[in-house]
Amino acid sequence: MDKRSRELRLQVLHVLEKSRRGHIGAALSVIEVLRVLYDDILRYNPSDPDCPDRDRFILSKGHACIALYVLLADKGFFPQEELATFCDFESRLGGHPEHVLPGVEASTGALGHGLSIGVGMALAARMDSKDWRTFVLVGDGECNEGSVWEAAMSAGKHELDNLVVMADRNCMQCYGATSEVQVLEPFAEKWQSFGFSVRECNGHDAAAIGQNLKEAPFEVGKPSMLICKTHKGMGFSTTVDNPDWHHKSRLTDEDLRGLREQLEADT
Repeated sequence: MDKRSRELRLQVLHVLEKSRRGHIGAALSVIEVLRVLYDDILRYNPSDPDCPDRDRFILSKGHACIALYVLLADKGFFPQEELATFCDFESRLGGHPEHVLPGVEASTGALGHGLSIGVGMALAARMDSKDWRTFVLVGDGECNEGSVWEAAMSAGKHELDNLVVMADRNCMQCYGATSEVQVLEPFAEKWQSFGFSVRECNGHDAAAIGQNLKEAPFEVGKPSMLICKTHKGMGFSTTVDNPDWHHKSRLTDEDLRGLREQLEADT
């Protein structure tokens, strides 16, 4: 990990130290993808989050929201101090993102719906002759949902080359490995069969992610799919590829101390 990735994981750790709970594995899995989007790709204005010409981003796997909150605070959509309220009563930072928070385009968390919303947004941009784009991040476990493929079928039919979908391909979900819960292979070929232009990259390599996203659409007249090969819980030896860290509801002082020691040892 480079300095930027470590700093963002430190912010995730700060959130966990206050909340003592959250979907840790998913948040650590997507940090590099979100980092590249908000550092280099998306067009947005934190002081005017509803600017009509902004690009739209939907975190369909809403349980990874701690990472999204950290990036939104980093970019000034809301004060950094508000991160400490994660999952507090009446906080705007819930266990899944809600549209009430500046920078959040759609309330997500009921898996399988984000891509359908994104397809609608991409169609709206085309109908209004606008040049803003829609980006959607889905989980590979989420792709067990049939609604994902209904949306993919519609995106291919309408040739939505203003739509970019990214898959967090960490090969794990809350029950265990995706290969054990519900086999997804051939994953890339499935998206191609629905009319997508597909690429794959290391989902923790910011340069590779950025280079691919800067070249979207990958083909004119086709929606783009970037399969980001990641590790769930990336950044800590105790969390990486460990399904026990999919979600924690009662993190102990020992848990948190161990995570901090691992992050500091990597600096």
